[in-house]
Amino acid sequence: MFCGRRQSFAISGVRPSQRDRLRRRQRWYFTLMGVCLVLILVAWTLVRLWSPTAAVAMSVVAAVIPPVAVIVANWGEDH
Repeated sequence: MFCGRRQSFAISGVRPSQRDRLRRRQRWYFTLMGVCLVLILVAWTLVRLWSPTAAVAMSVVAAVIPPVAVIVANWGEDH
């Protein structure tokens, strides 16, 4: 028996359902926010011991990610 994600194939030019679009945007949002958290944690637990400048640079990059994640999460939605 096959266990895994169900793949859907588009036969026509019909736009994906709202549920599928929401799930894809949520996945991108949580992935970006996870990267942000990992950057902060690694920067201030490990990297700061060898290079405080690199830790600050990683924190700056992590600070830019949340607004980008919000833009990605709301991209292309009709309001």
